Amino acid sequence: MEEKKFDLNSIIGFVLIFGILIWIMYQNQPSDKEIAAEKAKKELVAKQEAQAQADKTKTAVLPVVAATPGDTVQLANLQKTLGGFAYSATLPSAKEGFTTIENEKMILKIANKGGYIVEAKLKEFKRLEKNSGQLVELIKDNNSSLNIQLQTTDNRTLNSKDLYFEPTLTKNGSDQILTMRLKAGANEFLEYKYILKANDYLVVFDVRSQGLNKVLNSSKPLDLQWDLKSYRNEKSVSIEKRYAQLEYEYGDEKYSSVSLGVGKEDTPEKVSYIAFKQHFFTAILSTDKAFEKSKLQSDDLVKDEKLDTTYIKQFRATVPLAFTNGEVDYKMSWYFGPSDYKVLKSYDKNFEKIIPLGWGIFGWINKWIFIPLFGFLSSTIGLSLGIAIIIFTIIIKVAMSPITYKSFLSQAKMKVLRPDITELGEKYKKDPMKKQQETMKLYNKAGVNPMAGCIPALIQLPFMYASFQFFPSAFELRQKGFLWADDLSSFDSVVKLPFNIPVYGDHISLFPILAAVAIFFYMKMTSGDQQMAAPQQEGMPDMAKMMKIMIYISPLMMLLFFNNYGAGLSLYNFISNLITIGIMFVIKNYIVDSEKIHAQIQENKLKEPKKQSNFQQRLQEVMEQQEAAKTQNKKK
Repeated sequence: MEEKKFDLNSIIGFVLIFGILIWIMYQNQPSDKEIAAEKAKKELVAKQEAQAQADKTKTAVLPVVAATPGDTVQLANLQKTLGGFAYSATLPSAKEGFTTIENEKMILKIANKGGYIVEAKLKEFKRLEKNSGQLVELIKDNNSSLNIQLQTTDNRTLNSKDLYFEPTLTKNGSDQILTMRLKAGANEFLEYKYILKANDYLVVFDVRSQGLNKVLNSSKPLDLQWDLKSYRNEKSVSIEKRYAQLEYEYGDEKYSSVSLGVGKEDTPEKVSYIAFKQHFFTAILSTDKAFEKSKLQSDDLVKDEKLDTTYIKQFRATVPLAFTNGEVDYKMSWYFGPSDYKVLKSYDKNFEKIIPLGWGIFGWINKWIFIPLFGFLSSTIGLSLGIAIIIFTIIIKVAMSPITYKSFLSQAKMKVLRPDITELGEKYKKDPMKKQQETMKLYNKAGVNPMAGCIPALIQLPFMYASFQFFPSAFELRQKGFLWADDLSSFDSVVKLPFNIPVYGDHISLFPILAAVAIFFYMKMTSGDQQMAAPQQEGMPDMAKMMKIMIYISPLMMLLFFNNYGAGLSLYNFISNLITIGIMFVIKNYIVDSEKIHAQIQENKLKEPKKQSNFQQRLQEVMEQQEAAKTQNKKK
């Protein structure tokens, strides 16, 4: 009975509370008069907003010549700040608007304000890694601007990037043509014309003026300024920073680049193109009529390579646009695309020079041997990039094997002569000059050239250096995997370290370790023969000790410096040293017969000495002159 009584009291209390709430709501309900007043207020606000929008639209569409008295006041105010270009502010396009043009390769977004490209997105390439889901964007989020500083006849200085252009988009077949006009009147304007063709990375970009000879001060050129903060698009910050650079062509197809670092600047003349180059992508502004004098600036933006970096470099180019008969007319073009040697070369504008292939003979080896051969293996035959690198390495090493053979043969001959050279050293211990003369006679009599072992090694050095330039610049390797490496153009990290080791980094790459091991065994295999072939010379460093040290230093350097390099280069060095070890093993055990070489040298000693070469004769004469001078000095 007590429980039922409690339930009944609860119900009665709930009903009373609910009734009180209903009564309060009824008492606070607005009266009919208040409702009518609120409705009238809302209608008035809506009417005022509609009128304001109508006034704004009316002002925007009226040209200067047809302005009403009320609009004339507004235009007069605009003319106080914009001068002759106040007309552009009255057009419907004088607002934050954009026009997008695209083809199979890229998407470009051009803003009404400034008339320049505010987004350049490449459709075929992913940022950072293959499955990142982010397309490579060279321009976005206000990282780039294009501005022409306008000096007017009424002593104003205006910036085109702050003014509104009127866009007109048309098509001519598959070509998209976008004209952006900064107007000073119906037929007076500064025009940017963009022409985007199908399936192309190149955008025609023409800049011209019409009817502005009374608006612009034509006594000196207009300054065009192009700025770009390059986005990080690759996995390795250090590698992208190393290869991001401002490149340019000037004069009679001369080529140069702004030095790396902070606050670097060049002022070249007769510039035909300017490239803001990243590691694997680039933006290029080229012109048919060379810029007379340019100011090119580059700044490093990476403060700490270990941090998650957004921007790599700050680039800036300031170039003059000269007037002709009071008007400006320049035929230019933009390139937004990969730093791919074959793609850049296809435009026949010397764009391919931005690829760092090395100078002199190194560049020639890359241009005429490495690029065609690797392109054939990777593109024509269609091999995977890892297999292509292995076959490429085998071909290069087999082609160089005769030189390796010559080098080893020379070492074997020197090894046979070592006892005789040691004997001469003891015999003429107190007369180094005489020892050198007798040693040269021994070489000549035995038919051995002591330089024969050095020359083949020197011939191979350019190919080794060329590979250090080729693989880091090979666009084909970007985001192409092989075995455990998911990107042959970047480091093949297998272990992420919780700390950073100076020079080495915060990860462990496996291919550099394999390459270091191969180098160790190669040097271990060859150092003994080199020590035996090269006897200790008086007054010279002990080469035997130096070789023992290099056996350990070379692999250590490979580990330290290649840990952050691309896996493709480390793979090449690993395979290269493996093949060299194999070739040396075959030559040493199956081709070169030390006993036959020894017998041949002993036979040569019994023959008449060969006639000395011109070099040997001159060397002999110099040594004899030095010996005579030494004897004369002793007499004095």
